Amino acid sequence: MKTIRPKSPRLRLDSKSYSELHRQVLERDGWRCQVCGSMQNLQVHHLKFRSQSGGDVEQNLITLCVACHEQVHGG
Repeated sequence: MKTIRPKSPRLRLDSKSYSELHRQVLERDGWRCQVCGSMQNLQVHHLKFRSQSGGDVEQNLITLCVACHEQVHGG
């Protein structure tokens, strides 16, 4: 019989800490979309979605412009 492992808890930051992390990710990525290089309409994307237990940690975040972010989410 296959055993089901419990989900590992994800790190979810409070809004102030998340805002600071958001800024750090934008700075780390040079204020550019990491797909197309745009410097406009930037957002921070979770590589492993929160719904899939992805945490609010720098290694799980990347800077994307709105258009590339929508493409990632199938829009």
